Amino acid sequence: MNSRRKLLVTLGAGAFVAPFRSFAQQQPAKVRRIGLLIPNTRAVASLSPRIAAFLLGLRDLGWIEGQNVAIERRFAEGHLARLAELAAELVSLKMDVIVTAASPSARAAKNATGTIPVVILDPGDPVGSGLVDTLARPGGNVTGLSSVAPDLAGKRLGLLKETVPRVTRVAVLFNAAIPPADVAMKELQVAAKVLGIHILPAAVNGSKNLEETFGLILAQQADGLLVFPDPLTFSNQEAIAGFAAKSRIPALFGAREFVEAGGLVSYGPSYPDMFRRGAYFVDKILRGAKPADLPVEQPTKFELVINGKTAKALGLTIPQSLLISADKVIE
Repeated sequence: MNSRRKLLVTLGAGAFVAPFRSFAQQQPAKVRRIGLLIPNTRAVASLSPRIAAFLLGLRDLGWIEGQNVAIERRFAEGHLARLAELAAELVSLKMDVIVTAASPSARAAKNATGTIPVVILDPGDPVGSGLVDTLARPGGNVTGLSSVAPDLAGKRLGLLKETVPRVTRVAVLFNAAIPPADVAMKELQVAAKVLGIHILPAAVNGSKNLEETFGLILAQQADGLLVFPDPLTFSNQEAIAGFAAKSRIPALFGAREFVEAGGLVSYGPSYPDMFRRGAYFVDKILRGAKPADLPVEQPTKFELVINGKTAKALGLTIPQSLLISADKVIE
């Protein structure tokens, strides 16, 4: 009787516990919240593979939008003054982490919160701009990836000279609201001296000022153009590439999107690769790591893209050495 009673009790307990185990197993895991702060327009961002690469990186690490992670996207639509408001909105929504693209978004997020972790992607020089203390020891609530690498500016100028040996006067187009890092400009000047090139700064103060800047470049008789990638130039990539083509000025850009829009050559970090790597930082933070303990990384993969159609239109013959080493040649 004792054995039988024990068996019945055991079976009864199992029947009682099983539904609760099943119920517990069916409970969804806590949905984590990620804020995306983008300076560009939604249309420009949708054409870029960067956000898609970031989402793919998250998926590879087990974070799937709509299942265990929710993503709040905020686009400044090219109006950088809106970033502070959008960053504050993400903070009020109590994000678990905020991910930013480009330095204006990074600064807006850092100013908006000192507690919510911020992962910066493509922020230019994060140390020089005060986003982090050092790359190895970021300090505070900010970490991520820098788009600046040693001698990158000089390398770009050298590639422009290799592509078009005759260039001697190179205009450098950049957003006046985001002045190029002192390190980058110093690198350009050093490289320019070695290459026999005169650098002509050409700052643009907004889309409305773009035509004036184009006029300045022509007035300076530039025979080459170097374009810094930033939210303003990205938003006007077709206009800039069109100006260079119409003016028959060989141009080298900092990102492949410009070449895909008709520009001649680009050299820079693989931004999709950087954004995909950004998912690593988000994953670490969502699993408990502190931004201060995650060193900021510099880009490790660079890509050279050449537009063969544009070269032909300009009457240029791209050196075979560059064609062989290019990651992509658009024909």
